[in-house]
Amino acid sequence: MSALRVLRSRQVLPAGVGSSSLFTQQQQQQQRPGLQQQRFAAQNMAPQQLTRPGQSQRRWLASHRGPTSLAGATPPAAPPPPCSEEGLSGSGADSSAAAVSLPTNPSTAQLRLGTSSAARTAQIARHIHSRRSYTTTATMASQYTVRKVGAPHTLDHRVYIEKDGVPVSPFHDIPLFANQEQTILNMVVEIPRWTNAKLEISKDELLNPIKQDIKKGKLRFVRNCFPHKGYLWNYGAFPQTWEDPNSIHPETKAKGDDDPLDVCEIGELVGYTGQVKQVKVLGVMALLDEEETDWKVIVIDINDPLAPKLNDVEDVERHLPGLLRATNEWFRIYKIPDGKPENQFAFTGECKNKTYAMDVVRECSEAWEKLITGKTAPGSIATTNLTVNHSASRVSPDQLPPLPQNQELPPAPIDSSIDKWFFISGASA
Repeated sequence: MSALRVLRSRQVLPAGVGSSSLFTQQQQQQQRPGLQQQRFAAQNMAPQQLTRPGQSQRRWLASHRGPTSLAGATPPAAPPPPCSEEGLSGSGADSSAAAVSLPTNPSTAQLRLGTSSAARTAQIARHIHSRRSYTTTATMASQYTVRKVGAPHTLDHRVYIEKDGVPVSPFHDIPLFANQEQTILNMVVEIPRWTNAKLEISKDELLNPIKQDIKKGKLRFVRNCFPHKGYLWNYGAFPQTWEDPNSIHPETKAKGDDDPLDVCEIGELVGYTGQVKQVKVLGVMALLDEEETDWKVIVIDINDPLAPKLNDVEDVERHLPGLLRATNEWFRIYKIPDGKPENQFAFTGECKNKTYAMDVVRECSEAWEKLITGKTAPGSIATTNLTVNHSASRVSPDQLPPLPQNQELPPAPIDSSIDKWFFISGASA
């Protein structure tokens, strides 16, 4: 296995262990944000294609896959801080999260059938009700807002999530499913597309705020592996799921990674940290990260213009050619710049279909159920919640400690090396 080499100012330096040769180059600085975003969109949203698309498809890709920025949620008046679960006492509250139904809309042809007036009236009533239900599901995310503490890119930074002004746990309190049919799921965005800070739901802090991961006392940032910039998707997690480290998956032959289930949302809008999106599942990849199973579920925001056409994994390759290959490549090589070897995949890197992915989601949901009810020992995981009726860790809002006010602070400066590109030989092979 060849050693990794890093070229800086024409000097050759050792850079860890791996199977690929590695070079770094300082990215161009002081670019206009608009041009930079377009540049990254061209690299990430239309990567190398498995098949050559026709002329009409190329026109579609050119016109529809550009980036669109999304403003963050308006923060509420009062926010929370990092704190432990100590000092909580008393009985829990009576409120619980409710699922929202989403009936199927009747087609226009059905409404025109020569059935009885009573039947037509019933169809129209169901149609109107389904539109209202869809609106309720689509606007479910508006119930959730973010509360920020500390400046981004600092050890003190936390992003809490609250519902209707009350802080909740993104790990335990947000329902996994957004409708009774269990076809639409809630996703919590941790890392917006094209950003580098490694943000994640904190498992061991009260109410599980989102914070930046730390390794060896330093804040973690992912490197830019050419031609990618930061994360390729809106990256986050499914609430009320857990990859059980006590269980070895029969097909991957590896234990769970002790985290909520990871999600890659491939829609065109750039999300924000703490955003709650309604998504539908398309497929799943099984990353083997340091001998642990680390599932990566591929999803699409239900409000994305392309969502009606994306219903399973083969639709992703049809309408977004190259994205699955780029996703596989990104997870395979993203740790190489830090001196680590390539990651491996189960199933030879295949992205499994929707049915398989939903089985994984339900398995991780059942594992979380055992965790929150105490059937599985939580260890260091904070299980305090406000909505899970059958949980011994449930509390009422007035049992929570005082929380600090929302803080809209500018990000702290970061090292310029975070903006460098790393060129990895064989990355696109």
